[in-house]
Amino acid sequence: MHFITGRHIERRTFLRGVGATVALPFLDAMLPAGRLRGEPVRAAGRTRLICIEEVHGLAGCNDWGASQTLYAPEKVGKDFVLPDQNALVSLREFQDYLTIISNTDVRMAEAFTGPEIGGDHFRSSAVFLTQAHPKQTQGSDIFCGISMDQLYAQQFGQDTPLPSMQFCIENLDQAGGCTYNYSCAYTDSLSWASPNEPLPMIRDPRVAFDMLFGSGSSPADRAERRATRRSILDWIAGEVAAFQRELGTEDRHRMDRYLQNVREIERRIAMVESQNQTGEERALPEAPAGVPDSFREHMEMLFDLQVLALETDMTRIMSFKTGRDAQNRVFAESGSDRGFHPASHHGNREEAILEFNKICQYRVGMLPYLLKKLQDTSDDGGSLLDQTVVLWGSPMADANVHNHRRCPLILLGGGNGMLEGNLHLKAADGTPMANVMLTLLHNLGLDELSSFGDSSGEFSLRSPAAASGL
Repeated sequence: MHFITGRHIERRTFLRGVGATVALPFLDAMLPAGRLRGEPVRAAGRTRLICIEEVHGLAGCNDWGASQTLYAPEKVGKDFVLPDQNALVSLREFQDYLTIISNTDVRMAEAFTGPEIGGDHFRSSAVFLTQAHPKQTQGSDIFCGISMDQLYAQQFGQDTPLPSMQFCIENLDQAGGCTYNYSCAYTDSLSWASPNEPLPMIRDPRVAFDMLFGSGSSPADRAERRATRRSILDWIAGEVAAFQRELGTEDRHRMDRYLQNVREIERRIAMVESQNQTGEERALPEAPAGVPDSFREHMEMLFDLQVLALETDMTRIMSFKTGRDAQNRVFAESGSDRGFHPASHHGNREEAILEFNKICQYRVGMLPYLLKKLQDTSDDGGSLLDQTVVLWGSPMADANVHNHRRCPLILLGGGNGMLEGNLHLKAADGTPMANVMLTLLHNLGLDELSSFGDSSGEFSLRSPAAASGL
């Protein structure tokens, strides 16, 4: 067997076959001698981070929508109520893991000069995780900032096989220029390794699967394996059987569940590819064969792959772009037949705001799937949900007027005790969203960071009672 053992199995353990490399989930056999399962791990860098961007803001970020509590709950502090019309209503089940932060601004997404006016959709995504103002250019001299996920990855992600992973849902093209004299790199990138280095994003679930499981040494090998319809697990069946004989009962059950999840996501990817290669007309004709036409199915597949990556400690840091600014995609399952971007320009008409809110509720409604997966996945010291910070938000507030003041932002998960949950925090007027991100980075272990983006200081993520120790 191709794994290393000492007095315990190493956390970074792989089972290897011909053209296949499968990392393992956390097992009791990986606990160092003298440490009991369940003892919390608080080492810097072990907290997982998932950053998710929503485009077009929320219906509750204009004056009338706010008066109807379509986003920020009426009550500030603990035990807030999410009314049925609230965009976050699908998160009621996870309220104990939910921190809502209202009234923060993303001023770096605003126009600084005359030529930038109107270009909000084409620079906002680059601003979200950098909180830096992009240089207006269609050339190679792009310049923005380092994103918060990459600051974390550069310091604490280097001991994992993949320091970070970047995902997207819509078709992205980082080549050439977009509208209003902005490079498409700004429109299509969330993660920036340096001010002039946007990172590519994964749209195709097959690409992510092959990255995680080393399924074949070349494209030809991978195509041949898929043509035989054999699972990646078939190539390591002997390794798995021999390895499991060395495990205790609970670890064998955990391994069985993990391998079933791997086989299931691989089966679903193959089914989508098979359907999309029949020649039948597709709703997304430009998409790779591995990309489902269904928004929900695509989101769930990428969430499944993200959880597998975290479970195996292949990476601890994700960014996920769930839309593309100014897109006109229709989400029929939301109950609205309006395109996403046109619906966001509701003209302040109450009926149109509520129509846009249907789409907002639908898109936020994808999050419980991820949270349940994290909650059901155990790791050293508890569930992945307890050990993860999920940051979800938008660099735009009221898309009807391209406003970037009072933008939506929520935090989910426990973050290894970092987040209290069941909490609505309302920032003082004029508070930069960057203040929240600076505080998160400090809590994640980047203590030496004195500022981030246009931050003006820290922002407490605790309720007054918790902060005072009461």
